[in-house]
Amino acid sequence: MNMLASCTTDQLEVGGLTPLTTIDYPDELAAVVFCQGCPWRCRYCHNSTLTGRNNDTHYHWPSILKKLKQRTGLLDAVVFSGGEPTLQNNLKDAITEIKQLGFKAGLHTAGCYPDRLKRILPLLDWVGLDIKALPEDYEQLTGVPRSGEKAWQSLNLLAKGNVNYEVRITVHYNLLSPGKLQTLLQRLSTTGIKNIALQHCRTDNLMDPGLGANQIEWENSLCIDYAQNHFEKVVLRLPS
Repeated sequence: MNMLASCTTDQLEVGGLTPLTTIDYPDELAAVVFCQGCPWRCRYCHNSTLTGRNNDTHYHWPSILKKLKQRTGLLDAVVFSGGEPTLQNNLKDAITEIKQLGFKAGLHTAGCYPDRLKRILPLLDWVGLDIKALPEDYEQLTGVPRSGEKAWQSLNLLAKGNVNYEVRITVHYNLLSPGKLQTLLQRLSTTGIKNIALQHCRTDNLMDPGLGANQIEWENSLCIDYAQNHFEKVVLRLPS
């Protein structure tokens, strides 16, 4: 039996595709599949078109899989991003299919569903996990009660697991002041997490335009010094 034909991922909801990227999977040439739908409404989200479910897009997983098959030997990896990929019931099947084509499998996730993340971790080669704030501060950012609890459960899965990962912190002054960022870094340093990325929040097309400009110049702050002294690898992503 053809294993690719046996998977039932034709209902994977896809809202976009980047056919080639050098920045979404460390040190690999990758394609990015943007899964449609997210349970959270993060105020600094700039992918609001991907938050709704059942949107009528012109992307269809069987066609994307066919294109990826044609790029075997040219690409190293496929990253599932979003939206929130773990919202998709057929994500595990989709990951299996791209692995069968010989690609490494990457995932961008906010950690919304730790139980689902746990089930697919054995299939993944790399994970980029967004940690947005201290657990108790999540609701003011996502609009969803207990969202911080879920995200930090996912964080602990990565800290205790064997999958390569990067923990990403998006910094907007009005949501994560230098004092809060310092406290967040201190809390993270106690979890066993080794690799983090600090990225300056983009302010174009924000879900909450009221957040305004990102005024903090945190790249030279004491927070950066702390991070570089307490984590094995620190990546800074500054505005271009």
